[in-house]
Amino acid sequence: MDAAMFDKRKDKPQNPPRMGEPELMHDPVTHTPAMPAAAKAGVIGPGIFIEGNISGNENLMIEGKVKGNVNLGSHEVTIGKTGEVNADVVAKIIRVAGKVKGDLTGKEKVIISNTGNVHGNIVAPRMSLEDGAVFKGSIDMDPGEPVQAQVALTPPKTAPKPNPLLDTAPKGPDLALKSG
Repeated sequence: MDAAMFDKRKDKPQNPPRMGEPELMHDPVTHTPAMPAAAKAGVIGPGIFIEGNISGNENLMIEGKVKGNVNLGSHEVTIGKTGEVNADVVAKIIRVAGKVKGDLTGKEKVIISNTGNVHGNIVAPRMSLEDGAVFKGSIDMDPGEPVQAQVALTPPKTAPKPNPLLDTAPKGPDLALKSG
C-alpha cells in the first residue's frame, strides 16, 4: 500500500500565511496560485498624501488625501469615509463616502453615500445620491452627443448684403478690433 495515499496533509498548505498577508488561493482549473479579488485594487491609506496625477489599470480605494487628477476610465474609484480628494475624477464607476472637491465623470454611474460630500459637477448616465449626502454643483445625465457635435449641426448665419442705395451714412476709416 502507498503511504502517500492516506496522507491527510497533502492538500493543506505547507506554510500558513503570515499576519497581514493575503492568503493565496489555488485556481482549480490551472492549479496555479491566484490573488483574492480584494487584493487586485490599489489602496491609498488614511496616512498617505498624494499630489499629482493618478492613472492605472485597476480599481482604486482612496482613504487618504489626493490632490491632482484621477483617471481610471475603465475601472472603479472609491473614496472612503476618511478620503479627501481635491481633484477631477474620471472612472467607470465612482463611489463617494468621503470628501471631494472637483468634477466627477462616471462612464457608468456615480454613487454618493450618506457620508459623502461633493463640491463639483457630475457627468454620468446614472446617478445615486443617498439621503444625508452633501452635494453642491450640477448633474449632467445626458448620454447624448457631445456639445461640439451639436454646434457643428447648425448652419452658419450670413450677414445681409449692404444695399448701396439705402446706405446714406458717411464712409469713414475701417476699424479693426483686436483682443490682447
